[in-house]
Order: sequence, then structure tokens, then C-alpha cells
Amino acid sequence: MADMYGSQPFVGKALKELPREKLTLMTKMWTYDEGSEKRESVSKTLDRFRQEIGTDYFDILLLHCMTKGDWAETRKFYMDGLAKAKQDGIVKAVGVSCHNWEALVEAVDNPWCDVILARLNPFQSHMDGTVEAVNELLGKARKKGKGLIGMKIFGEGKHVSDAERERSIRFAVTESNLHCMTLGLESIAQMDDAIERVMRNARG
Repeated sequence: MADMYGSQPFVGKALKELPREKLTLMTKMWTYDEGSEKRESVSKTLDRFRQEIGTDYFDILLLHCMTKGDWAETRKFYMDGLAKAKQDGIVKAVGVSCHNWEALVEAVDNPWCDVILARLNPFQSHMDGTVEAVNELLGKARKKGKGLIGMKIFGEGKHVSDAERERSIRFAVTESNLHCMTLGLESIAQMDDAIERVMRNARG
């Protein structure tokens, strides 16, 4: 989920029919530079998130779309707020989604960051470096114990032929340093197809 996507209330409706303890809920918080008038307290934002979804806590909370390497300085307000939320049990793990090489390097090196959402696919489409460089950097993060989630697995929907989907899923599951991935899906049929490919490649 992400606050910016408007997806939280929809997940909240689904959550009423599902066992919370068996789910991993992740959402992303949009952030503003220091001193922005649009900025509100992290605790207030999290209270709204929890109300929208109907949950007491989040398993993963990410700062949305870091595009510069200095995010640890410009987003310290949010980092401190999430550290407090983590201490209070409202959030279990914190991290960032990255859209820039320097931002990704900072995420790997910064001990505050538990989880990294990074762009990775075998076509080097909408990525922050070469496939080899990004995957190697994520390998360093993995050795540090960080959770790694892949996005843009199909190159932001640009590589969706049968062969391309198979190659992308196989790469993510068997060749990358990712622990898991997010996929943009528009139908139950697409979801079934993705699950079948993941399970088959995981077994292989």
C-alpha cells in the first residue's frame, strides 16, 4: 500500500474478512523537506493510517520515493518519528523506497533502515543502475540483515509478454538478492499467473 495511492481504505475493507496475524502489512508515507508547511507529525499520520486500515500496527512502514542521497538529512523528522513508533510497537520495521542510486546506497549503509524497496528487473528498465550493480549493492544490504523487496519487476509494465514475465519472475526468485517483490496486477487471472510462475521457479 501507499498513502499516495489511496489503497489503504480498500485493504481495510478486505482486512475485516482476514486474520490479521497471518498478514504482513506494508505501506508508504509521503514526505516533505524540512520546514514544509504540508508536513504533519508522524504520529498523527500513523493514527490516520491505522484508522483507514483498521489495524493497531504495521509490519513495514516506508518513506515513499527517495530520489536523493541526502534523504537521511532532509527526512530526519520522519525518521525520528518512525523510530519512536517502532519503539512503541506501532511499526515493526522501517525503511525507504528508492528511485535513485545515491538514495539506494544511503539505504544500504544507514543502520536506521530495516527494509529497502528497490527497482530491479533483468531488462534494466526504470532502474537506478545496471542490473549487476544494483543486485550487487542489494547483496551488501542482505549481508547486513536488511529486508529487500523488489519493484518494477516487469519494468513498470513494459515487459509483459509471456517470455518476459517468465524471465522477470525467474530472475527475481532465483538470481537476485531480493527476499520478495511487489507486482502491479489488474486482474485475478494476472494474479494467478504470477503466483504459478513464482511457485514453479521457487521449486526449481
